[in-house]
Parts: sequence; structure tokens; C-alpha cells
Amino acid sequence: MYLIINIIGLFVFLGVAYLCSRDRKNIQWGSIAVLVVLNLILAWFFVYFPAGTLAVKKAAEGISWVIDAAFAGIGFAFKSWIEVKQLDMAVAALFPILLVVPLFDILMYFRILPWIMRAIGWVLAKITRQPKFEAFFGIEMMFLGNTEALAVSSEQLKRMKETRVLTIAMMSMSSVSGAIVGAYVTMIPGELVLTAIPLNIVNAMIVASILNPVKVEVDDDVIYDLRENEARQPFFSFLGDSVLNAGKLVLIIIAFVISFVALAELADRLIHLISSGIAHLFHLKGSIGLDQVLGVFMWPFAFLLGLPSDEVWKVAQNMAKKIVTNEFVVMGEITGEINSYTPHHRAVISTFLISFANFSTIGMIIGTLKGIVNEKTSDFVSKYVPMMLLAGILVSLLTAGFVGLFAW
Repeated sequence: MYLIINIIGLFVFLGVAYLCSRDRKNIQWGSIAVLVVLNLILAWFFVYFPAGTLAVKKAAEGISWVIDAAFAGIGFAFKSWIEVKQLDMAVAALFPILLVVPLFDILMYFRILPWIMRAIGWVLAKITRQPKFEAFFGIEMMFLGNTEALAVSSEQLKRMKETRVLTIAMMSMSSVSGAIVGAYVTMIPGELVLTAIPLNIVNAMIVASILNPVKVEVDDDVIYDLRENEARQPFFSFLGDSVLNAGKLVLIIIAFVISFVALAELADRLIHLISSGIAHLFHLKGSIGLDQVLGVFMWPFAFLLGLPSDEVWKVAQNMAKKIVTNEFVVMGEITGEINSYTPHHRAVISTFLISFANFSTIGMIIGTLKGIVNEKTSDFVSKYVPMMLLAGILVSLLTAGFVGLFAW
């Protein structure tokens, strides 16, 4: 029964995208069907097929191996921090970013990563019949994250029609940065993290193609070079900037987590205060908090992921809190218990969390675009902020739904 509900859920999520589409008549269902089949194959391969599950498990172990190297540096500077058995989230999950970001930047500097992204993007465009740049941008986000991918592709965005820029903005809600994947695998199962990332990219294309169908002419279906005309810094100067940027990223994430957790706690206390006052006034028992309020909105969607009734409410609260705050807040709450979840519960919540789909991401994307495209295009994209958030949520739901089909 739960499998049937899971399948129905996938159709409902696609149906919501269709109902909210800007141009239903021009949706290219052939391309979308190819994308859906591709994600079914990917989910089956990574979650159910032995060779696929072994591949993502070994890849997750490889990332953990790199993270262990990061702890050599952390231990040199803060030996007492890594000698305790229970590491703080900032140390265990975020400090390794100081290694991973420079590692990615080095691959960019020597043109290794751009070549890999172009090759995968070209194959993806051929298979899915999506415009070349949209396919390439999906792969670009998988490695670089949303704002950096937008910055790298600034020359492309300046030449694109505003409707295509909106597609890119919608897709940007569904990415994660390769540089923080190492942080994720220290908090939730690594194989599910790596499974969610490629599924997110394909689902971002599906959702954007339904919400914002755009016909791209042959002459416009080109990819401009990535910063090819920029003069390259000397390597060690470049590496120094990369390390500084990594440090800023760690501080930014820590600041966001502290702020959002504190704000959520304050909101929870206020809601408890108000609800307990109302309960006392009307001689009722109990009170409600922030998690209960947020969970109400996401309960139907959690139910459609094929979860048993005793798990739906918890997942709904986690999903809602992730959207309102960010994924790190929820990961920090469930990291100690996630391995005790049922396989379906663990797969669904883990893969749902692997994206930047939250309110703060909207501001980051709009702010980045304002510095790249003209005012007319920026204003056009800003009109569709609710649709951008919807796109991010639907992608996360679809990814959790596809993975959930094969995880029981």
C-alpha cells in the first residue's frame, strides 16, 4: 500500500507543477518523459541494484577518506577539539570545508573540472533533449553550487532571454555545493547524499521545464566559455584566495545555523506561550510549538511519500523546518538517530534534505543575478520568487519520492 501511495505522490508532485505552470500549452512532455525515466533508472541503480549501491557506498567512503585528511589539519591547530568522542557540529561537519573548497578550486584552476562538467553536460543534453546550457548548468551546480555557478556563467546569462534566466533561477534552488558534501556525509548516510545530488539535477530540469516552458532556437542553443578571457592569478595567490573564501564560507554557515536555530527556538517559545495561554483560558490540555505549526503544512506531502502514519508527522516537521531554516539545522537534530529509522524513512528524509531549497537561498540567488543581468531581467525573475521556492520544494519531494520507490 505504501508503495502505491509513493507512486501516486510522484504524479501529484508533477501535477502541482503542471497546475502552476506559466505556459501549459508549450510543455515539452517528450523531454520530460525522458527525464523521468532517467531518474527512475538512476534511483533504481543507486538504491536497489547491487553494483550501484556498492558504487555510491565506495564513493561515500572516498569522501570520508578525504575528510579524514582534513582532520589532520584541524588536529594540528586544535588538537583538543578532535580528541573528544562527541565533536561539535562546526568541527565535525564544517571545518573540513577548509580542505574541500581549495581542492575543488584547484581542479577549476587547472581546467580539469570545467572539462568534466562540459563532457557530462553534453551527454545529458543529448540524452534528455534539453537545451545545452540548461543541461550544462545542472552539472555545473552539482560541482560548484548555485551562486558560484551563476557567477561562473555570467557571460552566458547576460546573453540569455529573461525567461531562460528564470529557468536557471528555478534550477538554482535545487543545488548543493560539492564543497559541502563532505559536511553532509558526516551527519547523514553518505550513500544517500551522493544518490540525491544527480537526481536533484534531473528533477530540477523536470520541474523548471513544466513550470517555465521555454522554446530555445538553434542559434541560441550555445554555451559560452567559462571565464576563458580572464587572466589567471599565480597559483599560490589563487590558492590563498581559495583558503580565505573557504574560511568565509565556514563562518557564514555557522552564522546562519546559530541565527536560524536561535530564531526557531524563540518562535517556538512564543508559540508555546501563546498556545498554553489559550489552552488555560479555555481549560484545554497541552500546547503546541513551532514544529507542530510547520508540520501541518507539509503533512500531506510527507504522507504522499509512502510513509507509515507514525512516521509521517515527524518527517513533515523536519521537511518544513528545513524549508524555513536550512538543511544543517535539521541534520543536526537527526544525526544521532537517523540510523535507527526504517530504510524508507531514512532514505526519504535524507534525500529531501540534500538541497538549498529554503527562504535564504532565494535572497542569495536574486542578489547574485542583480549583479550579473540587467535590471529588466532581474525584475522579471524577482516577480516569480514564490515559483522559485515552489520549484525547490517540488524537486526535493520528487527526489525523495524516486528514491523512496526502491528503499524499503
